[in-house]
Amino acid sequence: MSPPSFNYDVVIVGAGIAGCSFAHSLATRSQKPLKICLLERSLAEPDRIVGELLQPRGVEALKDMGMEECLEGIDAVPAHGYCVVNEGKNVHIPYPVGYQGRSFHHGKFIMALRKKAKVAPGVDVLERTVTKLIECPYTGKAIGVRAVNKTDSSEEGIEEEFYGDLTVVADGCFSNFRAKVMGEGAAKAELGSHFVGLILENAKLPFDEHGTVVLVKGNGPVLLYRISKTETRMLTAVRVPLPPDLKEYITREIVPGLPSQLQHPALQALDTQRIRRMPNTFLPPAKQGTKHTKEGVVLIGDSWNIRHPLTGGGMTVAFADVVLLSGLLAEIVNRGDDLSNWEAVSDVLHQWFWERKGLAPTINVLSVALYELFGASNESLDALKIGCFKYFECGGDCVAGPVGLLSGVSPRFFTLFRHFFTVAFYSIWILFTHPRPVPGRVDGNGKPLYAVPGIDEYPTLFIMSIQTIWTASLVFLPLMWTECSW
Repeated sequence: MSPPSFNYDVVIVGAGIAGCSFAHSLATRSQKPLKICLLERSLAEPDRIVGELLQPRGVEALKDMGMEECLEGIDAVPAHGYCVVNEGKNVHIPYPVGYQGRSFHHGKFIMALRKKAKVAPGVDVLERTVTKLIECPYTGKAIGVRAVNKTDSSEEGIEEEFYGDLTVVADGCFSNFRAKVMGEGAAKAELGSHFVGLILENAKLPFDEHGTVVLVKGNGPVLLYRISKTETRMLTAVRVPLPPDLKEYITREIVPGLPSQLQHPALQALDTQRIRRMPNTFLPPAKQGTKHTKEGVVLIGDSWNIRHPLTGGGMTVAFADVVLLSGLLAEIVNRGDDLSNWEAVSDVLHQWFWERKGLAPTINVLSVALYELFGASNESLDALKIGCFKYFECGGDCVAGPVGLLSGVSPRFFTLFRHFFTVAFYSIWILFTHPRPVPGRVDGNGKPLYAVPGIDEYPTLFIMSIQTIWTASLVFLPLMWTECSW
């Protein structure tokens, strides 16, 4: 007996950030009524430790889709910029005038997005576990998905088939369908670290309603931001392999490096909460709609392109992608064609791939490059970290330029290239001209003595300078290539 089947114009797998916004945006931008099916394994409120900070460009993208009300009624906190803390010193990095982000509980935001998707015209939101793509036996083209309905009284659930002119996969960073869609040449996500998450109660950040990045010497950076009026998320970047006892590691290595007002709340959280972690992976985008990828199906969101979450750019890129792609696909429908025309869809995917090149590569490369600098794992990276912090201390364009990139407000890749290598050369200037601890010498209070390097140290510093530029190039240029080589 054949399983029950249902026909739609578009079938979307995953009712998360990308899936919900795509369903709503395509439904509302198409002049012809579309039948859209949005499938999600569980419609219960998710509980994650990332996807809680939305940059200003992401807020603007929500407005473009008519979904800005999803930020209301979820106890979201305005975000006005960042503060970077290094060895007790703070640098204030405000967003451009007139822009602000939002931070919130991930689950509450997802539920608001799902609620909005449900009321979009022609959208059905169903709780189903998608198990496989359905392919045409003659052409191999994806024509829908097979899913299990576990809401039925039977223990194993009932298999159902959902057919669509176009299948959109938005099942996140742990996608079950990425390799099937992208083919044998698909890039694999690279794991470099984990975020270890806690919630601090009634913690006072150096700047209220700002994200805070604490540079802990010898360890990965710590990101903090409020997710409600009383709760502050603390995410500690820990390189792989993970230490065997995370609680002991954070207590010994991380907490002493936090601002004094955050140390007690952090210790309380360690004593009372389950420590949670999330892998931080990087996956460059690859062209879709080519002869090497499967016809009839498209990847969006983290199922296709992942960057380091340190800069909070994931949702911003996803929403911006949805605005672009849904608009281009709606044009196909609005001119009287339909989404089963793979040649037309393939042309759209090619156009989308290049039109997103302003924002997405900038945020992708910035996220990984900043993590490498802030989580300095060798002497050259440590020099770049110090140089970056002192670059921010200069103010003016040294702050406005980078934060314009980070927020997504001014996403220009050349600007990122210019600032990154300006930081690299400024780091060399710092090596030669700024006081640094004199090994083995302390003052009367037991604090290290600082002195400007003498001429006799110049040969060593010259070698370090070459190593610093080489390291900066090794960090930045391969990342740039991943965004251009596809």
